[in-house]
Amino acid sequence: MKKFLFSALLACSVVFSVTACKDDEETPKNIVELAQSDANLSILVEAVVYADLAATLSGTTEYTVFAPTNAAFTALLQSLGKTKITDVDKATVKAILLNHVVAGEVKSGAITTGYVKSASPFGNTTSTLSLYITKTTAGVTINKDVNVTTADLDASNGVVHVVDKVIALPTVVNHALNNPNFSTLVAALTRSDLGVDYVAILSGAGPFTVFAPTNAAFTALLTELNAPNLAAIDAATLNKVLQYHVVSGANVLAGSLTEGQQVTTFQTGKFTIGLAGGAKITDANNRVSNIIITDVQGSNGVVHAIDKVLLPTL
Repeated sequence: MKKFLFSALLACSVVFSVTACKDDEETPKNIVELAQSDANLSILVEAVVYADLAATLSGTTEYTVFAPTNAAFTALLQSLGKTKITDVDKATVKAILLNHVVAGEVKSGAITTGYVKSASPFGNTTSTLSLYITKTTAGVTINKDVNVTTADLDASNGVVHVVDKVIALPTVVNHALNNPNFSTLVAALTRSDLGVDYVAILSGAGPFTVFAPTNAAFTALLTELNAPNLAAIDAATLNKVLQYHVVSGANVLAGSLTEGQQVTTFQTGKFTIGLAGGAKITDANNRVSNIIITDVQGSNGVVHAIDKVLLPTL
């Protein structure tokens, strides 16, 4: 009888131990623990601790994290002339890391092409930097050249997607370059005969607000002007037009626009904001352009997409 009781207790003990181990194994790791368990993400973990973000990413709030590999961080450090992540200013590291974090859990199947907001703030404001996501049958790309190499690593407080590069803090120029719908605008800004280095200017400290015409907007302009291509517009005219789309010294978000607001541009001309039926702009020639995408936040300003090229007084 004693032998039977001992055997029964031993069996129960074994079952309990196996169950307990199984429960431990099945308990999902949080985002930080998940990164700690992957030797290829050790520099990311070091950066998270250094930037005082470990508690945030270990909590119960759900996040989607694009996690750069050690090779990605090594490439960044080499470009900065640094040997380790703690050689980089802590505030900069924090801003870069937060640019890899999106609120909520977004699995790869739910990702779509378009803009999302990262958790990296613009200065001391509540506006956060934007990421341009491209989803194709080949996979997911962030800001044109950062690729998701491993998707959907499940964590208790969200999901991790491993990426092959560190996502740089985008300027307004980067946002134009990253979105293929702005390729004609980029071609205009970089035309060699303009005598103005718009890329250098708009990569500066700013802040700038850019009302960016889409490719379709430029196509419509060429039709309107009966011009065969962009090269047919003379340099002086194109300079005036491009500068008419930029507001210097301000990060103007859509929420701050008001009905009838007069906006002074870098070109010195003005246009008028209208809000009835959706945000729009009336230019100096009484032509109306709709603001179709708002608040694409960069590190040195903000971009709003518009569906018609604005024309100043020429």
